Amino acid sequence: MSTQDKRREDLVDTPSRFPVREVVLFAALLVAILGVYAMMGTAYSTRMLVEAACYAILALGLTIQWGYAGQFNAGVMGFVALGGFCAMFFSVPVNDAFWGSELPGELGRVLLYGVAAVLVVIGATRLDRLGVPKRLRTLIAVVLAVVLYLVVISLMREVTGEIQSRAGFVGGLGLPAWTGWIVGGALAGAVGYFIGHICLGLRSDYLAIATLGIAEIIKAFLKNSDWLTRGTATVSPLPWPTPGPAELGFTLARAAYLSITAVMIAVIFFLLHRAYHAPWGRMIRAIRDNETSAAAMGKDINRRRLEIFVLGCILMGVGGGALATFNSLFDPQGYLPLNHTFLVLVMVILGGPGNNLGTIFGAVAVYIIWIMSEPLALFLMQLAVSIGEGAFGWDAPANMDSRALQARVFVIGLLITLVLRFAPKGLLPEKVKHHG
Repeated sequence: MSTQDKRREDLVDTPSRFPVREVVLFAALLVAILGVYAMMGTAYSTRMLVEAACYAILALGLTIQWGYAGQFNAGVMGFVALGGFCAMFFSVPVNDAFWGSELPGELGRVLLYGVAAVLVVIGATRLDRLGVPKRLRTLIAVVLAVVLYLVVISLMREVTGEIQSRAGFVGGLGLPAWTGWIVGGALAGAVGYFIGHICLGLRSDYLAIATLGIAEIIKAFLKNSDWLTRGTATVSPLPWPTPGPAELGFTLARAAYLSITAVMIAVIFFLLHRAYHAPWGRMIRAIRDNETSAAAMGKDINRRRLEIFVLGCILMGVGGGALATFNSLFDPQGYLPLNHTFLVLVMVILGGPGNNLGTIFGAVAVYIIWIMSEPLALFLMQLAVSIGEGAFGWDAPANMDSRALQARVFVIGLLITLVLRFAPKGLLPEKVKHHG
C-alpha cells in the first residue's frame, strides 16, 4: 500500500475526538450562570441571558467577517444602531399628528429632490464618456454636488422644522417588532454593501479606521435627527414580539423573549455551520489565508469579500434590533464604542475567531463577566472598607458605586490581556482540517 493510500485510510478511519474542551468550558459556563441565578435572582439573571443572546448574534456577525475572511470591522456600533432604529421605527405606534397632515407629502417631495440630485451628480461623473476632459468632469461633479446638497438640505431643514414643531417626530408604523428586526438587518446589509465597495480594498488597519468613522457618522445622524428619532429625548417604550411584563410578569416575559433569541441563534448557527463546511466556506477561508493563490485559481476576490462583509452586517442589524426591542428604548446617544464594538470584539477573541460555537461561548461568558464585575467589585470594596474602618480607622471613600462601575473596564482589559497571552487563538480556536 502506498503512502498516499495509507494517509487516505487514516483520514477516513480516524474517529472524531471527544470534545473534552468544549464540554468542560460549557459546563463551567453553566455553573457560572447558575451561580448568577442564585446570587442575583431569576428576573435579573434572565434579563442578563437575553442581552447576552442578543450580543451573541452580534458576535456571530463579527466572527464571520473577522474569523472567516480576516476583515477587521471596528464599526459594529453603527450597524447595531441601524438595527435599533428600524426596530423603533417599525414598532412604535403611528403618529397621527404627522400622518394626518400634509407633512408626509412635503417630506416625500424633498426626499425625491434628494434622489434626483444624487442621480444628477452620478450622471456628471459619467461626462467623460461624452468626450468631456476628466478634470473638467470632476470639477463639474464637485460643483453640482455642493450646490445641490445646499439646496436639498435647506428644503429638508424647513420640512423637518415643521415636523418637530407640529408633530414632535415622525413616529412609527405600528407593525410587529420582528418586522423591524428583518428590515434592520436589510438596512445594515445595504449600508455594509455601500461601505464594502469603498473600503474593502483597504488594508486591515485602514479598514478598521474607516468603519469606525462610518459608525460615528451613523450615530451622529441618528442623534441629531430629532424629527426622525427624537434624538437625545429617546423613544420609549418599544413593543415586544411577545407578551410583556405587564401580562406575564418580569421573569416569564423575559423567559419568553429568551426563547425567541435562542431559536434565532440556533437557526443562525445551523446556517453558518453549513456555509462554513460548504465549498463557499472553503473558498472564503482560502481567500483569507492566501489571497494571491485564490485569485490565481480564478476566484472573484472582491465579490466574495463583499458577500461576507454584507452577511456580517446583516447579523449585526438583526441583533441590534432584538437588543433595542428588549430594552424597550431607542437612545441614539446610548450607542457607545465600548459597549457595542469593543465588547463584541472581546467576545470573539475569547471564544475564538472563526469558530461559531466558540463565539457563542465567548459572548455569554464575557457578558456575564461584564455585568457581574460591578456588583462583585462593590462587594470587595465594601469588605475592604469595613476591615479598614475596624482595624485601621480608614474613612470610607465617596462614590463607591461609580468606582465599582469602572471596574468593568479593568476586568475586561485584564481578561483580554490574559487571553491574548495564554490563548491567542481563543479558548475554542477554529478547527482547520488538514487533508493528505
